[in-house]
This record gives sequence, structure tokens and C-alpha cells, in this order.
Amino acid sequence: MYTHRHLNVKPSRRNMAVIHCLGAGLVGSYVAKTLAIRGHNVHVHDLNINNRQLVGVQNITLHEGDALDISFSDYDNIDMVINMLPGDIGHALTTILVEESAFPSVDLSFSEYTPDNLNEHAKDCGGRILWDVGIAPGLSNMLLAEAYRVLGRLKNAEVRVGGNPTDPIGKWNYMAPFSPKDVIAEYTRPARVIRKGEEIVLPAISERHIIHVPERGEMEAFLTDGLRSVLNSIPAIDMSEYTVRWPGHIQKYIDERDAGTLNEEELLIDWWFDTKIPEFTWMEVTATDHDGNNLKWEVSDYGGDDGSSMARTTGLVTVGCVEAWLKDPNMLPTGVHAPESLPPIVVKSIIEMMKENRVEIKGPDIII
Repeated sequence: MYTHRHLNVKPSRRNMAVIHCLGAGLVGSYVAKTLAIRGHNVHVHDLNINNRQLVGVQNITLHEGDALDISFSDYDNIDMVINMLPGDIGHALTTILVEESAFPSVDLSFSEYTPDNLNEHAKDCGGRILWDVGIAPGLSNMLLAEAYRVLGRLKNAEVRVGGNPTDPIGKWNYMAPFSPKDVIAEYTRPARVIRKGEEIVLPAISERHIIHVPERGEMEAFLTDGLRSVLNSIPAIDMSEYTVRWPGHIQKYIDERDAGTLNEEELLIDWWFDTKIPEFTWMEVTATDHDGNNLKWEVSDYGGDDGSSMARTTGLVTVGCVEAWLKDPNMLPTGVHAPESLPPIVVKSIIEMMKENRVEIKGPDIII
């Protein structure tokens, strides 16, 4: 059964956008609250509406129930829908949203099943979806697209990214800034990469190596399946994405997995995100052309009172995409679109907004 709770939803100004946010986890709550503060009329749908971050926030209406049961026709004047449900649940909703022609959708769900194969169906139905709009995938795609635009076909492209406690803690040296089940899937799903110009599949958590992260020191990086759409959209001889963790974390995971003692239910508890523990998000995107020219961006955030670092860096990219699309409703045609398809002026505006919100981004400016 679907219920509605109205909390301080009097509009702060006229002509605000009406946005429906599906999912109110760490990232979903941050996105919803940020959009509400920026003056939009935000409807949040989640199984649990007792969310301390959202209760009492002006411009937010909370709806309790299963997002898969929503009938969008029950609502008037929807300007945009944001899918922030995890994993396969999020993908199930995406398959519904591609058939909606009345409003565009921004998709932050992260599933093994990517929505690009729904492109033709979306075109037939008049649906419009922009997907993978986080930090990685998301901002990483945009930066790789910028590198390709500046350098041409790339010889090598690499993304290293991770959200971690600021110092090793506990027996796992880790806590999950998003759904722990999605982290487990990330460690399990084979990694698609580009080698010698061809897409190949390598084991997840392979190619382990030590890197130096500014201000934090030595950390470990390993292959995961994060490239997704750029495998086909960005020409490169070699391309990889690596997840970054504190040393010892992934070895413990491998040891327990191989010994048959890995208990996923216990991991959900052991990896639960503790907002009282300092944490940070760090990403490095590098690209090199055939003449040795290279571009490099570094993104880092240590969170704040308004949310965890991963929620902020991921959520600000989402908010930037939403507001750019609201500003220009014709920004994207019917179909399913990856973040690297966004015009440079939008990418530049997203980066500027992130910097304004204390996310540190070093690297060349986006050329318009």
C-alpha cells in the first residue's frame, strides 16, 4: 500500500520544477535534500520514510511504499524522475521509465544490466533517460570524453576511484558508502576492459597494485567493472577502471572467499556506513595519446555536515545533470544516453558546482 506524508511542502517560489526521487539511501537523501534547498518541489519515494535527513525539510513530500508500485499518472506536472534505487531493483524500475514519454528520467541505479540495450525501445516509446550520473561512472565518463575530444584516440585511459575511511579501521579497513550488496557485486562481476583496442573480460579484483593517494599515502587499486558505456564510446588502445581501498582489505576478502567463510549477511553489518567515522572519496582520471601528451584530473572530497563524501560527489553530479536538463529540455533527444554524451558546457557547469560545494577538482579546464 502506498501512503503519503506531507512535510513543509509550501513552495518557496513559483515555477519550481516538480521532481520525483525514487530511493532515499545515503546518496538519494543527499540529492533530494539538495534539490529541495535549491528551490525545487521534491517528492521522495522509499519503503522507509523515517529519514532524519529529510523529515521537516521544506519543499519535500515523503511517500512511503515500494517504488515499483508507483503510478506516475496519479501525479500532475512531473518535470523529472530520478531513479536512485540500488542494483537489480533500480534496473527493474528503469525498464518501466523507458516507456514514459511525459517526462525525462535521470538514472543513478547501478546494476549489472545496463539500460543502453533499451535505447531502441525508449525511442519507440518516446522515453528519455540519462544514466550512470554519479562520480564513477558519471563524472569519470565526462572527463574521458573531454580527453578524447582534446587528444583524439587515446593510447591509454585509466580511472582509479574509491570511497574509504580516512584511516584504516576495523577488521576490514572499510565501510560501504553505498549499498553493501552492490560492493559485493563489484568484487564478483568480471571486469570488462580494453586491451590492444579490443574489449576483453578479466577477473574482478585482479591487476592489484599499490598507488600513492595525496594526503593518505599508500593504498591498493584493483580492477572492477566500472567502464560500462565508455567501452564503446571512447576509442582507446588500453582502458581500465580500478577501485581503490586500504591495503589488506581485498586480501581479506579473497582469503575468506577462498576458504568458504565469507558470509555476505555479516558483511552487510561489518561494512555498514558509520556517519561518525571520518571518510573521503578520491578519484584520478588519466589519459594519454599516441604522441605522449596526457591529461589528468584528480577529485577529492572529505565530506561535511551536508553528507558523506561519496554522497556529495555522486549526488552533486546528479543534481548538475538534473538542473542542466531542466534548463534545456531539448538537451537530449528520445533514447537512452550515457553521461559522456553531455555537451562540454554542461560538464563545465557540473564541475563548477562541485567546486562551489567544497569538492576539490584539479586538472585542465573543460574547453567550450
